[in-house]
Amino acid sequence: MSWELKEQLKQIRRQETGEPIFFTRGRSPMALAYPNSYHVGMSNLGLHIIYQQVNRRGDTACERFFLPDSRTRAEHRRTNTPLLSVETQQPLHQFPLIAFAVSFEMDYFNLLEMLELGRVPLLAAERDERHPLVIIGGPCATFNPEPLADFVDLCVVGEGEEVIHELLDTYYQGREQNLSRRELLLRLAALKGIYVPSFYQPVYSAEKRFSGMETLAAVPAKIERRWIRDLDRYPAEAVIFTENTEFKDMFLMEVARGCGRHCRFCMAGYCFRRPRNRSLDVLQQAVKRAGEFRKKVGLVGAAISDYPEINELCGWIRRQDMGLSVASLRADSLTPELVAALKDSGHRTLTLAPEAGSERMRRVINKGLDEQTLLRAVDMAMAAGIPHIRLYIMIGLPEERDEDLAAIVRLALTVKNRMRGSGGHGRLTLSVNPFIPKPFTPFQWSPMALQQEVTAKIKQLQHEFKQVKGIELLVESPREAYVQAVLARGDRRLGAVLKDAVAAGGVKGWKSAMKQQGLEAADYLYRFRTPDEMFPWEVLQPGVDRAYLWQEYQRAGEELFTEPCHSACHRCGVCH
Repeated sequence: MSWELKEQLKQIRRQETGEPIFFTRGRSPMALAYPNSYHVGMSNLGLHIIYQQVNRRGDTACERFFLPDSRTRAEHRRTNTPLLSVETQQPLHQFPLIAFAVSFEMDYFNLLEMLELGRVPLLAAERDERHPLVIIGGPCATFNPEPLADFVDLCVVGEGEEVIHELLDTYYQGREQNLSRRELLLRLAALKGIYVPSFYQPVYSAEKRFSGMETLAAVPAKIERRWIRDLDRYPAEAVIFTENTEFKDMFLMEVARGCGRHCRFCMAGYCFRRPRNRSLDVLQQAVKRAGEFRKKVGLVGAAISDYPEINELCGWIRRQDMGLSVASLRADSLTPELVAALKDSGHRTLTLAPEAGSERMRRVINKGLDEQTLLRAVDMAMAAGIPHIRLYIMIGLPEERDEDLAAIVRLALTVKNRMRGSGGHGRLTLSVNPFIPKPFTPFQWSPMALQQEVTAKIKQLQHEFKQVKGIELLVESPREAYVQAVLARGDRRLGAVLKDAVAAGGVKGWKSAMKQQGLEAADYLYRFRTPDEMFPWEVLQPGVDRAYLWQEYQRAGEELFTEPCHSACHRCGVCH
């Protein structure tokens, strides 16, 4: 055991303020793990929410674990030191419950490495009464946990504020009754929103395609996702503050959850529907609490500018002599008051997401944004004195044509000229990412664009903007995007691939691991799914009707607009 590694964690804890240090005596330990660095994990509001919910119970001591950097991991192995908690520097394998918050597919490799470093058997089938229960929650557990099914004991499907308490209550009752591991998992599987993969066996056709799920015990055939009806009942704000995060100077607080815009590419828009807002009064009280820790609040939500009382909220924040920042904006709901508040808070970049260069492509994806609306948002930024603009763009979208790529160039030049015409001399940044079809979206049936085609488009854009002054192009790695795409729509067979890849060094071992398991990436990436094809993730039920998703896929091809959610809407199935 390394004293130096323990001291590093103590130093991290000493630099934190906020949620008081609790006493572990009389409490049952629980590990809350984020499969990435401390910097990334502590920037995730969901981690704060669950940490607070669990530690305020009184019977559970929730401690945090993060993936150390490569040098520190090497030191763990050299000194034979297991992965340790931030709070008390206890080894991961000594915690009876280990809950991972999983937000991104590329963190699957990190999750396995953390289990291995924590001396927890990787495979759920290899664990018995001596070992912890391994839980995953978060977006990846909600839309497709199958690639991780071999490694986890149970998945929390949906939003966790309520179900985490039911899970812990059931766990403690089962422990008092001396239930076996299997008996305990059966009891947990009876809870709404809990998926226990070991009780479900995927079935494959003669063509080696997923064809259904066989239940191996008395468990629900479909797992309904959990969602919070009244957000005001559950606080969603940062509880621990440190300089070592993406938002070091901010008090993060959730304004709204879910989105009803029906963008056809967006998994979050379907898996976290329906859209809900926190009341202005509750947010005002959160801003008062924020003043105890920070002088700026970070507003979190799918589209902050869609919040119906955004101007009133901005005014309240400014009257408290505080600044603000936002997680996301929509050009068509942006207000001068919000832009002015951002400028006064020190913002020098306004970020917008047209997602596509042409209006035709924006009709395909149901973005509902025309060019003039986007340009008006640019004008607001320039008028307020915000000098820089950032645009999020996807390439390789369904129905994309050569002229749509050219439209990205034209749009960027139009925006840049608009900035100059308003007297602005700031930078225009284009953040370009390959489109990845996601489960439970209308594009779940769609093939992904060929990797070589997307790479060629990226090179073309780089060539087009190379000589253009004041336009910066940022591009996500196509190689990693295509690994992510396989994992997003993958099945349980990918568990063996992940295990082999991690043993071979992580993502760099992916290609050889796929070959070793006899799987073809092209079968996951480039194949069109038929209307009646079964998907491995459909053991989960997010509330959106499959027929509705297929209808939206057809409407995408016809470039038809689907209006946003409203109070009397019963189209998609969530509000039934």
